[in-house]
Amino acid sequence: MGYVSFVRMKRQGETMKITNSIALVTGANRGIGRALVEELLNRGVGKVYAASRGPEGPAQERVEQLRLDVTDPASVAAAARVAADVNLLINNAGVLDWGDILETPLEALKRNLDVNLYGKLHMSRAFAPVIQQNGGGAITNILTLLSLASMPGASVYNASKAAAWSMSMSLRATLSERGVAVHNVFPGAVDTDMLGGVEMPKTGPAEVARAVVAGIEADHEDILPDPMSSSVYEQWRQNHKAVEKQFAAM
Repeated sequence: MGYVSFVRMKRQGETMKITNSIALVTGANRGIGRALVEELLNRGVGKVYAASRGPEGPAQERVEQLRLDVTDPASVAAAARVAADVNLLINNAGVLDWGDILETPLEALKRNLDVNLYGKLHMSRAFAPVIQQNGGGAITNILTLLSLASMPGASVYNASKAAAWSMSMSLRATLSERGVAVHNVFPGAVDTDMLGGVEMPKTGPAEVARAVVAGIEADHEDILPDPMSSSVYEQWRQNHKAVEKQFAAM
């Protein structure tokens, strides 16, 4: 058995340790992204790159603000050069456009795909080699319950997140022997600007962030970070058609 094979096997048996890790969070200037930065700091991360298109967040110890557009490959490549010490990538940046699938402009579908799917793919392609070179770690993709069952009023968002889920499973298979774990997160309704004005029970972003970081460290491939996600996922696992009909009526 060669040295590389031994290291690969060792990495496969390890789980991600948050303490002293170097993380990068996209969409870090608000909502779940900002809460993730705070939770990582609380859990003893060595440094967090807080990446966003702007505006930048407040100056904090162990936080490095990073201007990043996940839809621009050149911007992503530049980020990978700056953040060359990262071993935990959290792909959180996202957009949501509302509308029926037959009426929503194609520009909205393209915008959702560009950020929610291709943005995660650009980041994963750029940072998987970085994480591997740094001894292994994890990539975490923030998805949504609507990856599992579509709500008609968020049709293009549903489609982009479902595609991101499929992409993420392919990513997991590709990276399974390279010391890079891949986690998928399926939040339900979270109390952020994205769902502003939508009247329904919502979980606070800090609670979601705590569950996400705990799930990464526990090496849960699929993370259900709130009561809604846990309940709906269990229903979906037992009868996905019933959940599809339930969501279709929303």
